[in-house]
Amino acid sequence: MTKRVSRTVAATVVAMGLAACGGGPGGGAEKISDGKIVLAVLNDQSGVYADLSGKNSVEAVKMAIADYKAKYGDKAVAKTIEVVSADHQNKPDIANTKAQEMYDRQKADIILDVPTSSAALAVAGQAKAKKKLHINVGAATTALTGDNCNKYTFHWAYDTYMLAHGTGTAVTTEGAKSWYIVYPDYAFGQDMQKSFSTAIQAAGGTVVASDPTPFPNDNFSTFLLKAPSLKPSVIGTMQAGGDLVNLVKQYNEFKLRDKGIGLAVGLMFINDIHSLGVDAFQGTKFTDAWYWNGSPENRAWADKFQQVAATRPSFAHAANYSAALQYLEAVQRAGTDNSDAVVKQLEGYAFEDVFAKNGQVRAEDHRMIHDVYLAQVKAKADVKEDWDYEQIIKTIPAAEAFKPLSENTCKLS
Repeated sequence: MTKRVSRTVAATVVAMGLAACGGGPGGGAEKISDGKIVLAVLNDQSGVYADLSGKNSVEAVKMAIADYKAKYGDKAVAKTIEVVSADHQNKPDIANTKAQEMYDRQKADIILDVPTSSAALAVAGQAKAKKKLHINVGAATTALTGDNCNKYTFHWAYDTYMLAHGTGTAVTTEGAKSWYIVYPDYAFGQDMQKSFSTAIQAAGGTVVASDPTPFPNDNFSTFLLKAPSLKPSVIGTMQAGGDLVNLVKQYNEFKLRDKGIGLAVGLMFINDIHSLGVDAFQGTKFTDAWYWNGSPENRAWADKFQQVAATRPSFAHAANYSAALQYLEAVQRAGTDNSDAVVKQLEGYAFEDVFAKNGQVRAEDHRMIHDVYLAQVKAKADVKEDWDYEQIIKTIPAAEAFKPLSENTCKLS
């Protein structure tokens, strides 16, 4: 069994000996700046996105470090690896300040996760300015690999195009031709509204109305009570995390399904279903980037995760593990943590790990493409164990799941 590292938020993983032993092309600890690598996890640890990622993403990153050290042993290029983390409170100004501190004071080589699109864009700006890496897992905006792309930023797990062209297309073609979209009024929600509207219309549907909602928010009654007058087939909710839970709870309280108005969820995590129970979401289709019980390999990793986190992993947890592991593998191939050298090792790299199937990092825009899944929430009678809430309906191949390069506006700099 792999030996796990300490569970402190600022953890140091030290391999046996600090002698220079080449594991990559350059080889040797002297190729590592300051004699160590620092992986920083910046995310929401106290708000609406804390459960779906939060402190447990730090645990996932530690698991990646442990697996890297176990694989390479004394041939590991990175002899000393530290993990630091901080709470950005879903605020771009705080994310910007924390990113500066991580890169400058804590000597972070890479910042991981960063949910909340406005916060992610702030961190991407710092990554470009500091010439340090940022692999984003938690944010959905396509701007990270579009107009706001840069040489040092990569986008790993999902984005609004993927979600819209999975869920929006599927739900519309199955008969929900008219949509009322409610979305959180910041970069993520605005991008979701645009991406879903495009996908719905391309599939032959219409958007009868779209309304922005405050973020974060615990009262959606104004928008839900407006829905009957619009007579949509479905309400398309673009909220996530705690906001999604609040909206769905109120949707059920107002018995909108009984009034013939269905529910389509733009972004859902396993934690959301667990919070309210399958009855609240039964039959709801959504696009998932990864499911903990989707394969024996996924389940085996989820069992290890549960031992350290006391919960089943969301796709964000698995993707943070993948991003950290593939970063360390790139360092190993480069023989150094020099940012430009690591970027070259990531660009165009094709791989598979527990999260990514048919994964490839596109060199042109730094979008990591991979297979994703159209899922449906099970009926309560079909749930055989706690957390096993999803039925995978079909796999959407990597080449189809993400925005094609022909439609992209990225100019890496």
